[in-house]
Amino acid sequence: MLRRLIKYFLLGLVLLLVCLASALLAMRFAIRVREVRVPQFQGLTPAEAERLAGADGLVLSVEGRFYSPEIPAGRIISQSPPPTTKVRRGWKVRVAESLGPQRASIPNVLGQSERVAELIITRRGLEIGTVAVVHSAGAAPSSVIAQRPAPDAHNAVSPKIGLIVTAADNAQAYIMPSFVGKSLAEASTAIKQAGFMLGKINLVEEAGPSGTIARQVPAAGQKITAGAMISLDVRK
Repeated sequence: MLRRLIKYFLLGLVLLLVCLASALLAMRFAIRVREVRVPQFQGLTPAEAERLAGADGLVLSVEGRFYSPEIPAGRIISQSPPPTTKVRRGWKVRVAESLGPQRASIPNVLGQSERVAELIITRRGLEIGTVAVVHSAGAAPSSVIAQRPAPDAHNAVSPKIGLIVTAADNAQAYIMPSFVGKSLAEASTAIKQAGFMLGKINLVEEAGPSGTIARQVPAAGQKITAGAMISLDVRK
């Protein structure tokens, strides 16, 4: 009886292993069936490429446009993943479209306001790229101080022009130091040497050494601009 039970147990174990192996093989086969090779899209129009991608269960996404002296305008210039790569159905294939040879020269927008620069660029059939905002002493607020590609360039690979623009509040800023506890003479000298203006001086009855600063306006730690006026309360 015991031998018969052991025999049935071993038989069941073998059957279980066979089922697991069959399931694994079926899973691997199903995964392979869902795999496709990425077609060659270069040279096709986006519409042609989209139909070809759809036939293989892939998703086509045009994510860039670049100048090309070799590929005619309106044709696919590059793709990712490259052709013949194995991917799953439903995979997104990213492509870039050719704008053909570059015809428009890059305009010079240095010194222009950001708004005027955008109008000049778009009227040339070009696009605004990345716009970085910085503080730059001596430059007008919201004005272009650098661009890429450089003005009048003829070898740009993209229609996008990146700009560096000064901040709308472009005045040079400083952090207000603390003059509290310093003598009036010391504080006055430091204020003038830093390019600020000494404002109203008030004499106040307050504990502490006579002739030292009790309070200041603006307070220490505040942001101030060049030429700001600083008022002091001085102990009698």
